Amino acid sequence: MFDDLDTDRRPLVLVWEVTQACGLACRHCRANARPQRHPDELTTAEGKRLLADAAAFGHGQLVVLSGGDPLARDDLTELVAHGDDLGLRMTITPSGTRSLTPERVSDLGDAGIARMALSLDGSTRERHDAFRGEESFADTVAAARAARDAGIPLQINTTVCADTVEDLPAIRDRVRDLGAVLWSVFFLVPVGRGRVLDPVSPERAEAAMAWLHEVSEEERFGVKTTEAPFYRRVGIQRAEAGSADAEADRRGGVTAGRGFGFVGHTGEVYPSGFLPESAGNVRERSAVDVYRNADLFESLRDPDGFSGKCGACEFRHVCGGSRSRAYAVTGDPTDSDPLCPYVPDGYDGPLPERQRGADGERSESAD
Repeated sequence: MFDDLDTDRRPLVLVWEVTQACGLACRHCRANARPQRHPDELTTAEGKRLLADAAAFGHGQLVVLSGGDPLARDDLTELVAHGDDLGLRMTITPSGTRSLTPERVSDLGDAGIARMALSLDGSTRERHDAFRGEESFADTVAAARAARDAGIPLQINTTVCADTVEDLPAIRDRVRDLGAVLWSVFFLVPVGRGRVLDPVSPERAEAAMAWLHEVSEEERFGVKTTEAPFYRRVGIQRAEAGSADAEADRRGGVTAGRGFGFVGHTGEVYPSGFLPESAGNVRERSAVDVYRNADLFESLRDPDGFSGKCGACEFRHVCGGSRSRAYAVTGDPTDSDPLCPYVPDGYDGPLPERQRGADGERSESAD
């Protein structure tokens, strides 16, 4: 559907955070979710106008209803049905709570949900619930099975940080057993409650990328990374070294503001939910106009304008680094991604702090 997508004109993914309300308070939550809904959330009518605006991007535009927990809104199925009627591809990322009953899942399917994404951050109840600080494993697994029974394609989202990285092989088995069509592996960005968690090292992230490419070649489900676009660079290098069966895709990946847009619960438009710098509000300016013309979005679609090693990297047009992580760590969304260990040949400029030794010199692992 999106083979000829022009990400200057249209996002591959448009996320609408319909609420920040949630019955969970997970340790890594980007939104700092709380039980109550915000009084200034977009209303049903405003939400429908946003969906009509999203349809102006083009038929089949992918819209993700996110949160918080979208099920905290009692107009959710109405919004899903409206988007489906507009020709949008409506998907949802609900929280794994007891409110996500088989009946609610079936109702969402009937309203037009095309895919459901559930978070699984541990291969067992003990690991998952310990990481999230909430008891949600059993409800998540039950909801996954309900989605399968309702004929809704299932996506599993997993957070990668120091607490979860060693459990990835066992989580992979769970993804397979649950019949998911896609495993989205999110590499931690230190925002919201996630600031208290420890990220993996750049070297450990690189090893995880190579392993995920192996998984993608072995499993029937797809694999993608979130906030780790150098997954594409690793794939190209594996193909060039003869470690992959086919040439890696050299088209540009999806990063904050470049193929990705995010509308917050009060209507602010961000390049990503992990890059909380607003470029406008849908109550005053259309999401289409913000995405296509806002200075912030345009700067994020110009890898040649990035600073540091990301701007000098030969893979900048197919990778570009996590703009969200650069912003979270440096305050500049065009700076280098500190999680990527790759240093371009001949580059002698500044390195992100995580790639320096204690004395300020380049570490051996960075070179």
